[in-house]
Amino acid sequence: MKSAASFLIFCAALIGAAFAVPRTALAFDTSAEFALLMDYETGAVLWGKNEDQTMYPASMSKLMTLDVLFGALRDGSVKLEDEFIISEYAWRTGGAASGSSTMFADLNSSVPVEALLKSIIIQSGNDACIAVAEALSGSEEAFAIRMTERGKEIGLKNSVFKNATGWPHEEHVMTPRDLALLARHLIMEFPEYYPIFKERDFTWNGIRQGNRNPGLYLDPSVDGLKTGHTEAAGYGLTASAVRGDRRLILVLNGLPSERARADETVRILDWGFRSFKNYKLFAAGTAIDNAPVWQGTYAEVPLVSTSDINVILSVDQRRDMKVSVAYETPLVAPVAAGQKVGVLKVETAGAPLREYPLVAGGSVERQGLFGRAGTSLMQMLFGS
Repeated sequence: MKSAASFLIFCAALIGAAFAVPRTALAFDTSAEFALLMDYETGAVLWGKNEDQTMYPASMSKLMTLDVLFGALRDGSVKLEDEFIISEYAWRTGGAASGSSTMFADLNSSVPVEALLKSIIIQSGNDACIAVAEALSGSEEAFAIRMTERGKEIGLKNSVFKNATGWPHEEHVMTPRDLALLARHLIMEFPEYYPIFKERDFTWNGIRQGNRNPGLYLDPSVDGLKTGHTEAAGYGLTASAVRGDRRLILVLNGLPSERARADETVRILDWGFRSFKNYKLFAAGTAIDNAPVWQGTYAEVPLVSTSDINVILSVDQRRDMKVSVAYETPLVAPVAAGQKVGVLKVETAGAPLREYPLVAGGSVERQGLFGRAGTSLMQMLFGS
């Protein structure tokens, strides 16, 4: 394999410490027991604390309940104007009688799906969650199995759901990474419903309740998503914020109070936007290197990426980075445009090797008989 170095000095100066957790980030800490900061565009984890350890997500797991409901709305099996019944179980377990987060729906009342949806997002209504679970799967237990299966489908590797509400259960667990991936999925896949997460209040049965997300009131860039709290979990929040053309996703859990949750949300998001930037390393179709072609009608072919190669960088650190191109040299004609011929490698201490496929940027036909003979002769005489 041949490693190209013609552009390494440029790359090292440009991108510094992409993909690694920067040294400045490692020095940053939080009072939260669990934390993760993710770049929305690339899905890169910028910083974390116990980000792959399972934890009790409390009401933040209602994001999974919402994903299942959003999916039912999209496939047409449910409509916003449909009405679901508040069963006695939903009322006693998650309604006014429960003393938990509730929309205060009346026993045996029929509630439009749109209202249930807003209650789950804004009020964290447990009765609304159970009503959705029973309507879609027959029981909350069956719905929880559906949630777990759906989670695996979208890449949640360490999430197990035992109910629709996040009510304490020793086996109902998620990781900060899974919560961030779920939040990213909801924003990306269901943009038609995401604006609801920013609504400040919702009224049902004559009772007005405010959105529990403190970021909405303290940071104008915050536009979602969901809080959580139980005695076992502590105070948590899955938040997202946009500044300029950048969006970050933040997951916190295990905080001691509502005040700590609010303070850490604002502090960490501000630090994240200040400390990291998005850089486009190479645009799709840009010639990253030129590879020699043996017995081709052209001596070289450009190597390109079929998509933009973007990296997330610490503003304070632009070093300890090695970027190279690897491919079999020389390539042997014929070479077809779009044929995978190499990889772009990004290496940083403390981070796994990242590789991006490179393809031929054009076609190179094989030389005719006399051309091949001439090339072979030149190789014997001059070694090139």
